[in-house]
Amino acid sequence: MSVLVTGGAGYIGSHMVLELLAQGEQVVVLDDLSTGFRWAVDPRATFIEGDVADGHSVERLLHEHRVESIIHFAAKIVVPDSVADPLRYYLANTVKTRALLEAAVRAGVKHFVFSSTAAVYGNPPVNPVSEDVVPNPMSPYGRSKLMSEWMLADTAFAHPLSYVVLRYFNVAGADPEGRTGQSTPDATHLIKVAVQTALGQRPKLNVFGTDYETRDGTCVRDYIQVSDLVAAHTCALRHLRGGGESLTLNCGYGQGYSVLDVIESVKRVSGVDFAVEYVDRRAGDPAKIVAQADRIRRQLNWIPQFDDLDTIVRQALTWERGLLEKRVA
Repeated sequence: MSVLVTGGAGYIGSHMVLELLAQGEQVVVLDDLSTGFRWAVDPRATFIEGDVADGHSVERLLHEHRVESIIHFAAKIVVPDSVADPLRYYLANTVKTRALLEAAVRAGVKHFVFSSTAAVYGNPPVNPVSEDVVPNPMSPYGRSKLMSEWMLADTAFAHPLSYVVLRYFNVAGADPEGRTGQSTPDATHLIKVAVQTALGQRPKLNVFGTDYETRDGTCVRDYIQVSDLVAAHTCALRHLRGGGESLTLNCGYGQGYSVLDVIESVKRVSGVDFAVEYVDRRAGDPAKIVAQADRIRRQLNWIPQFDDLDTIVRQALTWERGLLEKRVA
């Protein structure tokens, strides 16, 4: 039996592949390489370039590789882009997930771990926000993911498929061993952008909005280190294999940092006082969203190892320096 990782050539997916291989799993990666990188996939995994929406091909590979479990990362993730081009996001995140689910049902896949997002909550009325809060997404990105959650729940009700939905808060950092990290040059993740600015790859860092109802006027987010997030997926898979019920869980630390907090951390860790420019808000950005994360610790026995902003920034900085050296060489 094997595990299929969709989007396994991407940021989080490549970390997931490494973790599964370390545990002795047989891993199959399906990625269209639209944003991922072939070199990021560990050669011990079976790599297939393709689209999760190609139902016949996906069903065939599920049978051929005796896939028992799917961990589904493949998606579009940039909130402002989803506001500008919503149909692209509904196609990538909702329509294609529906096709993958149909192939999974036809092939008899038993377990499904779904990469969702805190964006399903929108601008929550309370923080930290628990899984019991009624979702109210404020962007097509969040809505596209919530629709996929609904489809997954309905599919599991009608078929012998169990699932765990993991609602990510802001993922950051890199593999502590330096094997993989966030590699997209034009990524919009704040820590990635701040680190690139500190290294001189960008002339300045834009801060989008300073008039939010937060303690310093900038957006507040819960930053979760990528290896800790991957460990949550491992716990979810173990839970499902042990006969556990389907679950929807937050993935965060329960600690919020503002944009200015992050900038201060990157300047402190890098030793570089880079340029910052304050500009208007971006569409679709909530003021503050922090996870209430006790449920995942309790129900999956998830124990994070890297809950420290400076540590996360240091990992991102080390990874970015490595990427820069490769480009220069």
